[in-house]
Amino acid sequence: MRSARMWSRTTIVTAATVIVGSTGVLATALAAHAAAGCRVKYTVTSQWQGGFGASVDVTNLGDPVTSWRLTWSFTAGQTVTQLWNGTVSQSGSTVTVTNAAWNAALGTGATTNFGFGGTWNNASNPVPGTFALNGVACTGSTSQTASPTASGSAPSGTVLDQVSTVGRVRAAGTAAQFTWPGTYFEGRFRGTGVGLALNDADNDYVVQVDGTTVANLVTPGRTTYWVRGLPGGEHTVRLAKRTESPWAAGEFGGLVADTGGAILAKAGKRSRQIEFIGDSWTAGYGNMSTTRDCAGNGGVTRNSNADTSFGALTAKGLNADYQIIAWSGMGMVRNYGGQNTAYNFPASYYDKDLQALYNSGVWPVPSTWRPQVVVVGLGINDFSTALTSGEKWSTTGALAADYRAAYQTFIDRLRTRYGTSTHIVLTYPDLTYMTTAFADSIQQIVQARNSAGDARVSALYYDNTALGLDLLGCDWHPSRHDHQVLATALSQHLSTLPLAW
Repeated sequence: MRSARMWSRTTIVTAATVIVGSTGVLATALAAHAAAGCRVKYTVTSQWQGGFGASVDVTNLGDPVTSWRLTWSFTAGQTVTQLWNGTVSQSGSTVTVTNAAWNAALGTGATTNFGFGGTWNNASNPVPGTFALNGVACTGSTSQTASPTASGSAPSGTVLDQVSTVGRVRAAGTAAQFTWPGTYFEGRFRGTGVGLALNDADNDYVVQVDGTTVANLVTPGRTTYWVRGLPGGEHTVRLAKRTESPWAAGEFGGLVADTGGAILAKAGKRSRQIEFIGDSWTAGYGNMSTTRDCAGNGGVTRNSNADTSFGALTAKGLNADYQIIAWSGMGMVRNYGGQNTAYNFPASYYDKDLQALYNSGVWPVPSTWRPQVVVVGLGINDFSTALTSGEKWSTTGALAADYRAAYQTFIDRLRTRYGTSTHIVLTYPDLTYMTTAFADSIQQIVQARNSAGDARVSALYYDNTALGLDLLGCDWHPSRHDHQVLATALSQHLSTLPLAW
């Protein structure tokens, strides 16, 4: 995880990317003697005096592997100071990154990502020339993303003049930057076609016209995506971010009217608002998969769609605007497997506009964002894995006590932020196979709040068996079917609350 202090420097270089690839035969007895092939995309996402950030995509072009190790050598004295989504070691100029527990398996064609912060000599920061995956070199030529040409009129004004959004976005010239999953933009146009200006090589998107999905865009890069052949007249268009990218911002440049058409005034915001706060369940992690092992069907990212998560489905069913503020693997006080406990979600990232991006800041909450409901789903990562000897808690009871205290503090923050009229719903699934401490803690928190006079805090238990959850998403996560079931359960719970909306 990134230190807030580390990323406060002035950016002097914004991005540099190189993609290298190869196919061949594995020379060493690694990963079940798999025939090897690989491609690496190394992106310098930011650079400032003395430091830089980078994002690395690793694609397996050979047989499936059950673990991976990527190595490279720096040529200008760079050093890696911290890394996420893997484990790093460095000896001199040689860097070795090995998989984390959750991204060890890479099927044929599957891609995983890790990022890191490092130092450089302020004179030269060249991209490494060669990489090796499990001992086999990934070599190739640099690939650039071309800017397409398109007919039609260019976007006018800024993107926020054209489209409605309640998401946490930051203006970047005339465009808008964003990181949180499920961020969406809605606009109106007249004519038979419309273009959507995008600059994002990391995320996937869904495009809808008049409520119908017309495209799913996979890492579109810098492009204008065109929807054409529509009946003449007025239409609505919606762009939603499917995937997570805590360290990489997407950028939307706005709508482009096709020849003879026009961008119309944006619709007003909805009166109903819901904020969803959580982890992988809330983010829609792997929910489009029909198999728990996603190594062979594109990996977690290609199978994730926050726009079909239970939060998005619940809000759409209620005609509500919504935010999804979620990060897979994060907990209230303890992250999955006990990793990086110095950085927990509420304390370190909840307030951020661009999440963990190097220049992320506190999101200035507009007066127009006052959700009547906040749904919090944090705790699976705190309690779903056994404590280890290196952690601060020696017993589950001690962890639960800290969890309850932190949760109460977080609810206090939400009360300060949104007032006493907002209903706060604490959700939790069945973890009795591991511990009852999670369920017990949620029930105690709600009871304590209610007893103290805060009647608008309630709990919703997701009984996996009673609800019929199949958990066929990646890594035993809720499937698309399950998210619809969860949305129904949440909608029913909300119907019992005295909501004034």
